[in-house]
Amino acid sequence: MITEHLITDAAALSALYPAPVARALGKESPVLTPGYVELLAAAPFCIVATHGPAGIDCSPRGDPPGFVQVLDERTLLLPDRRGNNRLDTLRNLLHDPAIALIFLIPGMGEAVRVRGTAVISTDPDLLERCRIQGVLPATVLVVSVDCVYFQCQRALLRSGLWDPAAQVDRSTLPSTGRLQQELGQFTAAQAAEYDATLADYAAATLYEGPTKA
Repeated sequence: MITEHLITDAAALSALYPAPVARALGKESPVLTPGYVELLAAAPFCIVATHGPAGIDCSPRGDPPGFVQVLDERTLLLPDRRGNNRLDTLRNLLHDPAIALIFLIPGMGEAVRVRGTAVISTDPDLLERCRIQGVLPATVLVVSVDCVYFQCQRALLRSGLWDPAAQVDRSTLPSTGRLQQELGQFTAAQAAEYDATLADYAAATLYEGPTKA
């Protein structure tokens, strides 16, 4: 890497980009306005970013639309379902309560970004609010909102994320079994067996059951 091309200070960075327009800076809100409440109610997917001793981590979360509930204009409730049990997000929050979320709504170009802090709760009443198919989440994250704003649609337009023509045939990409084989976890035969049963296993254990990850 040629170090003379590295940007190492804010002044050099600012010189490369035009100043943001006032509305880009002014669109941040310290509370969830009624419009944002409606958007979150329509979101079936979000990405959760946290920070821990090993660095920054991002993790996907998804459930039926509205799975992240608005308790009030400053508080969100995010269920944590049983998954691979690595607990990266939760362990990070024990180290540093800072959290950031990006919500995506299929067909909508804008994303909703939320920053704040979170605590991990096993409050029975909060768990009950997140029951799906008779199953409670293991824990819930209670997120205190510091800032919410929408991200313009350029990224999703450029990526063609919601364009059906952009969908990739999964069989043309490395399978999860192959990825684990390359890490020495599986033999070729084990990878093939894993891939052959993964879809049925995932469907059967979507909200409960042992982990296959």
